[in-house]
Amino acid sequence: MGKHRNRLADEPSLYLRQHGANPVDWYPWSKEALERARTEDRPILLSIGYSSCHWCHVMERESFENEDIARLMNEHFVCIKVDREERPDLDNIYMKAVQMMTGHGGWPMTVFLAPDLRPYYAGTYFPPEDRGGMPGFPRVLAGAHRAFVEQGDKVRESGQRIAELLAAEPGRQPGELTSEGLLDAGRRLTTLMDESWGGFGSQPKFPGTMSLVFLMGLDRFGADDARSGLVRTALDRMAAGGIHDQLGGGFHRYSVDRYWLVPHFEKMLYDQALLADCYTEAALVFDEPAYGRVAGGIADYLLAEMRSADGPFFATQDADSEGEEGKFFVWTPDEVRAVVGEQDHELVCRYFDVSEEGNFEGKNVLRTLLTLEETARMFGLDTGEAAGRIERARRLMLAARSTRVAPATDQKFLVDWNGLMVSALARTGVVLGRDDLVEAARGAADHILAHMYRDGRLLRFSAQGQARVEGFLDDYAFFGRACLELFHALSGQDARPYLEAAMAMADTVVTDFEDSERGGFRFTAAHHEDLLVRTRELQDSAVPAGSSVATELLLRLFVLTGKDDYRRAGRAALEGALAGGLDAPYGAGHLLTVATRELAGYATVVVSGPESEAAERLVRVVTRGKQREACLVRVKGADDWLPEPVRSKNVDGGEAAAWVCRAMSCMPAAMTEDELSERLRTG
Repeated sequence: MGKHRNRLADEPSLYLRQHGANPVDWYPWSKEALERARTEDRPILLSIGYSSCHWCHVMERESFENEDIARLMNEHFVCIKVDREERPDLDNIYMKAVQMMTGHGGWPMTVFLAPDLRPYYAGTYFPPEDRGGMPGFPRVLAGAHRAFVEQGDKVRESGQRIAELLAAEPGRQPGELTSEGLLDAGRRLTTLMDESWGGFGSQPKFPGTMSLVFLMGLDRFGADDARSGLVRTALDRMAAGGIHDQLGGGFHRYSVDRYWLVPHFEKMLYDQALLADCYTEAALVFDEPAYGRVAGGIADYLLAEMRSADGPFFATQDADSEGEEGKFFVWTPDEVRAVVGEQDHELVCRYFDVSEEGNFEGKNVLRTLLTLEETARMFGLDTGEAAGRIERARRLMLAARSTRVAPATDQKFLVDWNGLMVSALARTGVVLGRDDLVEAARGAADHILAHMYRDGRLLRFSAQGQARVEGFLDDYAFFGRACLELFHALSGQDARPYLEAAMAMADTVVTDFEDSERGGFRFTAAHHEDLLVRTRELQDSAVPAGSSVATELLLRLFVLTGKDDYRRAGRAALEGALAGGLDAPYGAGHLLTVATRELAGYATVVVSGPESEAAERLVRVVTRGKQREACLVRVKGADDWLPEPVRSKNVDGGEAAAWVCRAMSCMPAAMTEDELSERLRTG
């Protein structure tokens, strides 16, 4: 630990522990720290980041490990370090403040607060000395201290104005849910897409999965070859690019360029979940097995590297190893030759675009500019032979890479991100026919229910055996939807506990998070710790907006349970946010997907009858079909716990049959796959 040891050294958060040997007198966010600031009338230096953040590591090395800079921090401020993944409520509030004050945001986030928690100066990364037009951190510290001491009244007035802006929320006019409105939003989204290289905008490029899923869902209201082509270009280019780990599977955070070539190398659990779900959806919508293989590869990576022995999935893998970003992932031609041998060296280098000059700081991020067929023709090989040799090389290179110093893995469990992962694995497992993925999803959910759900409350964060921090909206909404997806995936196989858990999460969303005055949902519960404001998150960020996932959970549960409170709260949230989503579709991809499925009609499909091939065929129509708004209930005997109208379709014995139920009304029984498919399309 070195000669310094501060309060963060024993924190369960890896990010906080990474700062436990700084000479800075750090506090975690705590009553002790806040009380000291109030008692001494001392400003707060709030620093927010996360364990896999490259520039967070840089600022720590340059400034927080610097004795002189630490002395300035300790002398003038109460210094508080926050892991944004542990406390997203604080991150949401103060990121908005940073964006208001500077016009941009990012991590590490650096915010100076008056003792009443109102911000008066802010920024992100600061260098240790004046550099490139940026003020050095010592100058920033001196200025922030001087402003508080010499202009205290102005500082407090400025903080009050920021607080008022954070609390102010623009009015929302209810939007009309029509196919025309959704199609128009889709058309405006496609104007943002790169026709040649796929994705949204130019650079940097994020996957934009929520918008891609929305665009795919518009096929319900009419096929559009141009729209489908743009979506497929994005999916193909990402899968072939450096953003996709060509050896180990999984995706890096984003691409710094237009071409998906050089990624920001960290790997986030939520990205894997959203991309697996997106490629699974594409495999169904486009009837394209290659997309299913990408989704399966993401799942394989997760099971190999990100799953804990206890069941849940770890949060992140770092971008850096041995102090260099991306070092673990890049290759030179000589390194490839040493692993795959002389015979396959040129073939493999051409396929993975490995050159002497390199494409990243003299080395190479692997990507596939050529298809397998094109590569085979170039070397005069049969496609099957080329595929076998490249796959052999991939395995050898992956094994060789595993001997390098790997980036650190942040082994904390986050309920909301695990909820996204459980949903994706359950869906991908069913579509690909992989029971191992469904079982992995169940293992993660079971651990959370057993160890992070106490007395009806979720604890969002667990690390080093400590579970803490009461759950936020995202935790209840994401995990509730995950339990519903598990219920759907498992159908009759001990599925009851997951429906009950989904309903428990939904009940808490309504009772603790609903905004009764404005509709929709607050990010923090009504009984949560008092902070500067209680925010409403209506826009997608790196993950879907919790309010839109909560809306989806409630609307889907309504058609399964008939519980009117679910439909009332879900429709109020959808209608209240829809106009804003239609006006700004890129930031509302998941909300618009929920709207699309609600307009198509969320459905419960009851498959009844004893075990038989006929019954299994009907089940597969639902679980492996394109109708994401359908939830399967498999009944085989006396299941009195089932809600109406499901219970009334529980036929004990007789032929296999399926009922499609919407809005608590069921269509006549379908006895064949074609009949059931037709009911789902037209019902």
